Amino acid sequence: MASDPNLMSAHAIATSVKSGSLSARQVVDAALARISHLNGKVGAFTQVTADRARAAADAVDAKRQSGGTLGALAGVPFAVKNLFDLKGVVTLAGSKINADNAPASEDGPLVQRLEASGAICLGALNMGEYAYDFTGENCHHGNSKNPHDLSHMTGGSSGGSGAAVAAGFVPLALASDTNGSIRVPASFCGLFGLKPTYGRLSRAGSFPFVTSFDHLGPLGRSALDLSLAYDSMQGPDAHDPMHTPRSVEPTLPGLDLGLSGLRIAKAGGYFAKGAEPVAYAAIDRVAKALGASASVDLPETPRARAAAYLITMAEGASLHHERLRARPKDFDPEVRDRLIAGAMVPADFVVQAHKFRRWYRDQVLRLFETTDIILAPTTPCRAPGSGQKTMIFDGVEMLARPNLGIYTQPISFVGLPVVSVPIWTEGDHLPIGVQVIAAPWREDLALRVAHWLETHGVAKANVATL
Repeated sequence: MASDPNLMSAHAIATSVKSGSLSARQVVDAALARISHLNGKVGAFTQVTADRARAAADAVDAKRQSGGTLGALAGVPFAVKNLFDLKGVVTLAGSKINADNAPASEDGPLVQRLEASGAICLGALNMGEYAYDFTGENCHHGNSKNPHDLSHMTGGSSGGSGAAVAAGFVPLALASDTNGSIRVPASFCGLFGLKPTYGRLSRAGSFPFVTSFDHLGPLGRSALDLSLAYDSMQGPDAHDPMHTPRSVEPTLPGLDLGLSGLRIAKAGGYFAKGAEPVAYAAIDRVAKALGASASVDLPETPRARAAAYLITMAEGASLHHERLRARPKDFDPEVRDRLIAGAMVPADFVVQAHKFRRWYRDQVLRLFETTDIILAPTTPCRAPGSGQKTMIFDGVEMLARPNLGIYTQPISFVGLPVVSVPIWTEGDHLPIGVQVIAAPWREDLALRVAHWLETHGVAKANVATL
C-alpha cells in the first residue's frame, strides 16, 4: 500500500480510514496540498472547496472515533466536472455566461449519494464549454493539460476530471458523457472510465447538453474504484424524468467472477478501420488476453454517427437558443458556430435521425443474444498535442475537435454501458483506451472484464509524475 495517500486507490483510502491507519483529515490535507502545488500546471480545478472538504473529513473522523459505521468510500476525496451542482458554487458548465448565475442552492443527487457513502468533495473541475468538445480545451478558464505530458490534450469535454485523477489530486471524479466525454479523457489520461446505461444514474442537479444522450458517471484509477462509486450512486430519482426507476443492482459482488461463461468479441467493420495502428494493437492485446477471437459487425454505424451528430447539433442549439441571441460574443467561437449550425438543421432531419436510432438500437441489441461483451477502440489515437486542430483519419485530414469521438459516439447513440480501460505500451509515455461494451443494464459484466484485465496486468492506471 502506498504511503502517500495521493497515490492510493479509493478502495485503499477507505480501508485505511476505516482501520484508523489514516485519518480522513490527513487524506484531504494531502490532496489539497498537491492541488495547491500543481493545479496551476495541470488546469484541472476551477474551484477548490477546501473548507467544505476539511469539515467533511473531520466529520468522518469523528464518526469513526465514536464507533459509527463508515460508508464504502469513507474519507475518499473526489471532485466533479463543473456542470454538477455544488452548494454555494456557480455551475459554470465551462462557460463565461453561466458565471453570472447564482450559486447552486444544493448539491446534485450523485454528489449527495457519494458523500452519503463517506466520500469528500474537493471542488469543481474544468471542462469544454457546455460539454460540446472532445479536447479538454477552454478559452475562458484555460486548457486542461494531460498530466502524463503537459504538451498534450486531456480529451474532453471532461478534461478537468481526467486531469485531476491522473495527476493524483483525487482518486475519483464525476464526469458527463454525451458522445464520449468520459471515455475520451479516460483514453488520453490513462484511466478507467464508466459510462453507464442511458437512464441508469440520475442527471438531476447537472447542467444538460443533449437530453437524448447525456450520461453521468465516474473516472477512476481502478475498476474496483469505479464499482464502489457506481454502486453508491445507483437508485431511483424522480427529479430526472429520463431516469429509469430500477432498483439498486450492486456490481461489487460479481467483480471477481472472472471470465467464465462470458462470450467476448471484437467490433469489426466501422470500428476496424480509420484508427492509428496503436489503437488496433491495444485491441489485439486485450482480445488475446481475454481469448476473444470472434468478431461482430454493428451494421450501419457510419449512419448512426451521422444521426447522432444531427441530434446533438439540434438539441444543443435548442438548449442555448436564448444565450446565442443575447450573448453570442461570450461563447467560445468554435462552440458558438457549431450551435448556430445546429439551429439550421431541418426538423425533418432530426425526426428521421430518431427513427433510425430506434432501428439501429434493435440491430445492436440482437448482437447481445450471442455476445456478452464487445471490444472496440476508445479513441483513434493517443492524445494529440495541445492546440492541434486537425488529424489524419483513414487517410483524410479532418478537424480533431469533433472527430476524436468517432468510436464512442455510436455507442452513446444507443446508450450502452461501457468501461474504457487504459492500455500502455512499454516505453511509451501516453496511453490509449479500449472500450469494454455490454448490453443495457449489464454494467456488472463490463466492470468484471475491466477488473480481470487490471488484475492480470493488461490494463493499468498510473498517477503521473509531475
